[in-house]
Amino acid sequence: MAVKVCVLTGYGINADNELVTAFNKVGADAEKVHINDFIENPALLRNYSIAGFAGGFSFGDHLGSGLVYAELFKKNLKDELDRFIADGKLIIGICNGFQVLVKMGVLPNLHGDWTQEVSLVHNNSGVFEDSWVNLKFNPDSPCVWTKGLDTMDVPIRHGEGRFITDSPDIMKRLKEENLIAIRYNDRNPNGSQEDIAGITDTTGRILGLMPHPEAFIFPENHPKWTRKTITEGEGLKIFRNGVSFFGK
Repeated sequence: MAVKVCVLTGYGINADNELVTAFNKVGADAEKVHINDFIENPALLRNYSIAGFAGGFSFGDHLGSGLVYAELFKKNLKDELDRFIADGKLIIGICNGFQVLVKMGVLPNLHGDWTQEVSLVHNNSGVFEDSWVNLKFNPDSPCVWTKGLDTMDVPIRHGEGRFITDSPDIMKRLKEENLIAIRYNDRNPNGSQEDIAGITDTTGRILGLMPHPEAFIFPENHPKWTRKTITEGEGLKIFRNGVSFFGK
């Protein structure tokens, strides 16, 4: 039976179709579910093994990127998401989804109480960054999603992607426990501390990242696809890792 994936959608989300396609291309049974459906019936979350928080500009980012979405989820669905995580299930948040997870306190959640410990703020450049970057994956990270990966080209598209924490202790733990799963390899496009592009939680089952692997799922997505031999969109490797986790 295919692994069931819910890709959360709602006002301002615009990368949900890409994320559904990415999961389905690696054999999952993915579908979009509106956040209001979960708020009305939180137990619906139990029907899925993976939850995907897609990119976009949820609620217009009017109060800050991902903040309204995060507060809605935290107020209405905290118990169900705690159960989801305790049951050994997986979560991925991409771009706006990453912003939602850190502002909910789900990532990195080092204190276990959903207190926000890190944030994603305006790029140092002061402009919306829309380009391709090369990523380096941490081979020592416990992250399920990045297991066995080395480097990868993927696009970025964000205005608030600079990863920060004002706590030296939090940064120390992220580094010592290898929770920094992904770093910008060739250049740091937003000024993130420690070149951080993505982090995981202590279980290794929750990943948040600013770049968009779901936007590189066909060879033709790459800007150099006519000059390089690309047999598969490399972003699929991340989603294949997640889906394969349930077949081990």
